Formats: sequence, structure tokens, C-alpha cells
Amino acid sequence: MSTDIEKHSREVGDRTFKARATNLGIDLFLGLFGLLMILPLVLLVANAFKTPAEMLSWPPTVIPAQPTLANIEAVLADTPLLRWIFNSFSFALLSAVAILITSTIAGYILAKFPSRAMSALFAIILATAIVPFEVYMIPLYFQAQSLGILNSVWGLLLGYLVMSFGIFLIRQNVIHSIPDELLEAARIDGASEIWIFIRIVVPLLRGALGALFVLAFFQAWTAFAWPLIVATTKDSYTIEVGLALFQTGFTVDLGRLSAASAIVLVPSVALFVFLRRNFVQGVASTGLKE
Repeated sequence: MSTDIEKHSREVGDRTFKARATNLGIDLFLGLFGLLMILPLVLLVANAFKTPAEMLSWPPTVIPAQPTLANIEAVLADTPLLRWIFNSFSFALLSAVAILITSTIAGYILAKFPSRAMSALFAIILATAIVPFEVYMIPLYFQAQSLGILNSVWGLLLGYLVMSFGIFLIRQNVIHSIPDELLEAARIDGASEIWIFIRIVVPLLRGALGALFVLAFFQAWTAFAWPLIVATTKDSYTIEVGLALFQTGFTVDLGRLSAASAIVLVPSVALFVFLRRNFVQGVASTGLKE
């Protein structure tokens, strides 16, 4: 009897050891992969404080030997960088808010008012996700030109008011996290559809809305092609268009480009850190089954 117990204990111990060893190996692999992914960002920030000679040295140094603020001072003095950041921030913030509104309304309607017409509409919305933006970019430009909103944040917004993935994300979250019984109880109590949407549906979608806000903000923040053709004056450039000015046909100003890119990273990282829990929760609860 005692032999069987000892044998069983050894087997349990072996399985526990193998499971811990496997988890440790996975953790080490993911940690090394994470360091590999973040290394370019670390080198980018380090280059912002390096001299031109050290920046071109090999092997590259992570910590600058002679830290200098010359690159940052040159960027702020020679370019309207802060203006470009303000343009990008205004554009990204307004675009994210617009996408939250359109996606929440469309996702709720598609989830809680099913019909054949709604199913067909949802299929069309998903199909638009595979259509490249460049296909309808030129007609959209002429529309912005006819409205007289070129070189303005409203012209930039014209191409970033709706996100098909945002509608899908909200629809799936509404289906899986908001029971029909809760909405029916509110209707029985005399609540209107608008009241139900604002006071019940929206608060229950905080996680998904946080995730969608991050996605929509970064989509507009990193946009290049559309701002490039809509913003034709230097003061109306977004940061992505402005960074392209540091690269010419034959040379690249690595010092000022690294300094400007490092400054641009600050609001992006801050936003993600602030909303990271909402982002993970919203994406994890999306679900693909109905």
C-alpha cells in the first residue's frame, strides 16, 4: 500500500516538475521575444541623445556615451513639431470619439434588432474591411475639396469617421455581455430605447469602448496617406507627414528624426498604459461564437 502511494507521489511530482519546467521555458521565450520587440524603441530613444558620430558607430550603443540635447533642441527650433503633434492629437481624438459613437450605435442595433436586412447589412460592413483605403481615397479627396475643408482637421476626419472592425467589436460585445432579459425588463418599466442605450448599454460596454478608443486613436495617429494629400500646408501637417520631411531623396537626418520620433512616442505610450486594462478586457470579451 505504501509503495503504491510513494509511486503515485513520484508520478505527481514528476508531472508537476515537467509542468513548471514547461511554464518556465515559455516564460523565458516570451520574455526574450518581448525584449527583442522593444529593442528598436530603446535604440530609437537612445539615438535621440547621441552625437552624429556615436549614432553611426558599430556596434550600436544602448546608453549614449556623451548624452546631448542638441537633436531635440534642433527639432523644436527648426520645425513646428508641437504644432504637428497638436494637429495629430486633435485629429486622432476627434476620430476616436466619432468612431466610438458610430460603432456603438451600429453595433447595438445590429446585435439587438436582428433581421435579414440587418444580417445583410452586417455582411456588407464586414466586406468593406477588405477594401483598401486607397481605392476610395481620391473620390473622398474631391468630396473634401468640394466641401472646402482641405488643410483642416475636418478634412482629415472625413476619412476616419467609421471603422468596420469597431462595429464588429461592439456588436460581439453586446451579444455576449448584455442579456436580452435586462433590456426587456427596462422596456417593461417604461424606459425608452434612447434611455436604455445611454443608461444601460453604454455603461456595460466600458471595456470594449476603451479597447476601441485605443485602436481608433492609433489608427488616426499613425495615418499617413490621407493626411499627406489633404494637408498641403506645413502648418496643417500631422506628425506622420512631418516626420517624412527629415528624409530626402539622398539623405536622412537620423538625429532629428530620432528626437522627433522619441517625443511622439510619449503620448502613444501614455495612452496605452492608461487604457491597457480596458483594451485587454474589451478584446478578450469580443468572442467569435454566437
